[in-house]
Amino acid sequence: MVSVPRRVCVVTGSRAEYGLLYWVIRELHEDPEVTLQLVATGMHLSPEFGLTYRAIEADGLPIARMVEMLLSSDTAVGIVKSVGIGVIGFADVFSELKPDVVVVLGDRYEILAAAQAAFFMGISIAHIHGGELTEGSIDEVIRHTITKMSRYHFVAATAYARRVIQLGESPETVFDVGAPTLDNISRLALLSREELSEALKFDLSRPFLLATLHPVTRGTAAAAGGMGAMLQALDAFPEYRVLITRPNADPGNRELTQLLDQFAQAQTERVLLATSLGNLNYLSALRHCEAVVGNSSSGIVEAPAMGKPTVNIGSRQKGRLKADSIIDCGETSEEIAAALRRALSPQFKAMAARTRSLYGTAGASTRIVSMLKRLDLTRNTAKPFHDLT
Repeated sequence: MVSVPRRVCVVTGSRAEYGLLYWVIRELHEDPEVTLQLVATGMHLSPEFGLTYRAIEADGLPIARMVEMLLSSDTAVGIVKSVGIGVIGFADVFSELKPDVVVVLGDRYEILAAAQAAFFMGISIAHIHGGELTEGSIDEVIRHTITKMSRYHFVAATAYARRVIQLGESPETVFDVGAPTLDNISRLALLSREELSEALKFDLSRPFLLATLHPVTRGTAAAAGGMGAMLQALDAFPEYRVLITRPNADPGNRELTQLLDQFAQAQTERVLLATSLGNLNYLSALRHCEAVVGNSSSGIVEAPAMGKPTVNIGSRQKGRLKADSIIDCGETSEEIAAALRRALSPQFKAMAARTRSLYGTAGASTRIVSMLKRLDLTRNTAKPFHDLT
């Protein structure tokens, strides 16, 4: 009897998450024992966020379906409606593709829509990066919700494995594989500083900072206030050029984007504002920058792995495992500037260069793909709740 390749559907909704998933997707695509079903949604399909599905196609990875769901809105009501549209779209796509397993990463609302559809249709879900905490973001609740809908869990650290089990998941379904993004650092041929300058059409021969600030979607912090404070703090270091990536499609996005546009337009020789750098350019910028500033998870996971200092602003990443190279600070310009001065000191930079990742080692993507090929996906029964003893 001829063996039928396992149909593995991978959902990606943003530039950043696609970068984390890249080698998982690549290895699935190249494996003859697997039929990859790649579904693009969310920010990938939005002109406002750079139509980044084109980058997936440029990488030679076939997109099986696209799910349009992102309304032109950054309000809470708009997000809720986008999730509803997404659930409907994914129901149609999963009905057509009939995947054996749906692979999702993280905690975005686009991914919640995909997980809801797969869960109600009885399709096994494999979740990457569960068990983590981000107390300043609604992503935390979404992440734990996806965990409860998923049958298998690929986590990035032992502490996160314990937390997934604490949520009632069976230890036999939880696998500590590390962070797949570390494969990008070990496997991509990153650009030299000169090559990066040419690719971005921006002179990076002088020292520069890499900045990203996403809206804080939980708590009382004012997103615009945090952005204004970060930009004011960056102006306290005029000797550094600044490379900024735009924030995610979260509530409050547009107010932040307006501030960024004004900041970049006033200093075109010093500041480059990019909608999407792409995986190669971003990691190359991370290699050559002096420090990372903002509240992106890349400052928590990738920056320490590359020996770079991080100034982590506010509460968005509160609760994540953090290396010694990460400086937490408040959201005033004075606090951010003080943290930057410390991060840029020779002593701190030397310490950061010796930092080791808290998120495992390279090879997570291969480990995930290997397990996806052999996991038992035939069961369609309710999961038992695993009580801690």
